[in-house]
Amino acid sequence: MSAKQHRNTKSFKNSKDRDMRHRDIYKNKDKSKEKNKEQGEQQLDDLMWGRQPILDLLRYSPQKCLKLWISERVHPSFSGEVTTLARSAKVTFQKVAPMVLDTMCIGENHQGVVAKITAVDQLELDDFLPTIASNKTPVLLVVLDHILDPHNLGAIIRSAEAAGATAVIYPKRRSALPGGTVVKVSAGAALRLPMISVTNIAQTIVQLQGEGFWVVGLDHNAKQTLWEATYPDKAVFVVGAEGEGLSRLVAERCDMLVRIPITGKTGSLNASVAAALGMFEWARGKGVDGHGE
Repeated sequence: MSAKQHRNTKSFKNSKDRDMRHRDIYKNKDKSKEKNKEQGEQQLDDLMWGRQPILDLLRYSPQKCLKLWISERVHPSFSGEVTTLARSAKVTFQKVAPMVLDTMCIGENHQGVVAKITAVDQLELDDFLPTIASNKTPVLLVVLDHILDPHNLGAIIRSAEAAGATAVIYPKRRSALPGGTVVKVSAGAALRLPMISVTNIAQTIVQLQGEGFWVVGLDHNAKQTLWEATYPDKAVFVVGAEGEGLSRLVAERCDMLVRIPITGKTGSLNASVAAALGMFEWARGKGVDGHGE
């Protein structure tokens, strides 16, 4: 091998080594970002933020609030309202610099107030079903087939409470879980509405059918529309994952599949929007109206 060939070979090897080192550096950076993201999500699991969600928490579920941090720069009227509620509920609060809240809720719009909350109670289905066995009023259960986005989960829970649903059921794995973001987006409904975690959605559907529930799956490919169907007093609405919809086995287990009639080129609706339409159509048929009670 000539001296020139040797130099070219060495140069190529060095260049290849540099490329490999660069790739390793970027891989490590990506891993570090993912680790930081996971740690951030874990830190937010026991926190709740936002003015209206915190006010609702103190008014309706004060026992779930462990401590409050209030920005020194929030408007006196809001500060006075929230501290009055906190004192009434015997909740410890502390006024801090805004940067303290920024550090606690990285990337979130906390609006000057953060609360540490108890963990969302996750019930077992076998323990829950006996509590509604003697219900004489209509019962709606919402089953989620692997909803991954915590914002969608929070929005569905909020709509479920508003529509008069009795509980929300979701899988323990491959699903968003009710942490701080979900509680915040649900406006605290995740702390009030029974949240039931199960191992297998398809098996859960069979169990609910055995308890006399009629199971309706929301599927944009179904022949029957949401408006054409009629629903019994004991109903279950199943909502599929974002983008994928209902899994094959879950769809096969449903007693009925319905679609939401839409126009235009959208094709399908966001999971939380579809869920809300389904739940409120059931509520409309049953005459559910909490304000009219």
